[in-house]
Amino acid sequence: MSAAPNCLAANDWICGEYVRSRAQELADATVQHVWITAVSVLIGLAVAFPLALLVRARPRFAGPVLGLTTVLYTIPSLAMFSLLLPLFGLSAALVVTGLVLYSLTILVRNILAGLAAVPREAREAARGMGYGRGRLLWEVELPLALPAVMAGVRMATVSTVALTTVGALVDYGGLGTLITSGLKSFFKAQVLTASVLCVLLAVAADLLLLGLQRVLTPWTRVRSRTGGAG
Repeated sequence: MSAAPNCLAANDWICGEYVRSRAQELADATVQHVWITAVSVLIGLAVAFPLALLVRARPRFAGPVLGLTTVLYTIPSLAMFSLLLPLFGLSAALVVTGLVLYSLTILVRNILAGLAAVPREAREAARGMGYGRGRLLWEVELPLALPAVMAGVRMATVSTVALTTVGALVDYGGLGTLITSGLKSFFKAQVLTASVLCVLLAVAADLLLLGLQRVLTPWTRVRSRTGGAG
């Protein structure tokens, strides 16, 4: 009786031997994927926040800023990376910069929406207590805007997890690099495993940020329970 064929030799979609034999390669790709995603979202947030404040303080800039971020989001990734290539070369910075630009439209709009939703009474009460503009922003407006801001961060993060795979074009795509190379060689186990890990990363990131949002905004849970009891 002949031995059962090895799943690698049979090129099966589901293959435990592939996961065992390529564990380090999968781990390295996952770490790179997480690193590129995290850095891109954090830099995107650092850029989006002052842009949102500028738009709120100078409404005449709303059209140009929101229009530009929307146009950037519509640029195909291949074209975006090609435009950035002369500046950054074939590097991780090329991928991160492209992902930051893609994240801006989501982050800027959600920050603005969160700040706009802050009740006028809360602002007036803070001003009556002697709060200056900076203190009002950091101690009153931002905490109340956090649910909308965190919703934007969650959307931007999940979107960036997906878009990071495109970095495989310049060999900085994390799990996307494995997916691309697996497609070229029709290595089924590699394509499926890397794709599943990418989906799990997106789900895990969203759940982690949702948990962080709940920790940072405990009053929303109290309000929800109070509303439910009524």
